[in-house]
Amino acid sequence: MKTKLLIKTCLSVMFFFMMVQIGTAQKQDKQSKQAKKEAAVQKLIESQRYVFKAQSVMPMGAVARQLNYDYDMKVTKDTIDTYLPYFGRAYQAPIDPSQGGIKFVSKDFDYTITPGKKQGWEIVIKPNDANDVQVLNLSITSAGYAILQVTSNNRQPISFSGVIDEVKSRKKK
Repeated sequence: MKTKLLIKTCLSVMFFFMMVQIGTAQKQDKQSKQAKKEAAVQKLIESQRYVFKAQSVMPMGAVARQLNYDYDMKVTKDTIDTYLPYFGRAYQAPIDPSQGGIKFVSKDFDYTITPGKKQGWEIVIKPNDANDVQVLNLSITSAGYAILQVTSNNRQPISFSGVIDEVKSRKKK
């Protein structure tokens, strides 16, 4: 009787330590993946070659909307390529109706990066050759999540939330 109890106790203790060890290994694996993700995001920001992929939009004074298309802002050292929707009040309508949204390519811009709160970055982009956009404020976390605030000359401000990713090269056909 005592030997059965002793065996059950030993097995229970061994099982407990195995579960603790598995939990520790999983936690270390998760921390390792998070550290790799943070290093990858930091590399993208430092290289100034990344894409902000918008997932939701928050118009001023309106309800947030989820986006289901490939709206983005590509940033490289020499070009800002923006393709984003716009919801809100425009004080001056574009002459060409197909030019709605926030769509422009800028090759002349000021780019300022500063360390943000809690291991992130604050990036201010001022395009000098885009007629309507005054400033793009991009707040990025170390995990790669970002908020883009767009201030225009002829429209209400608008914000987008999304993620930072690497710029994919286009395949030649």
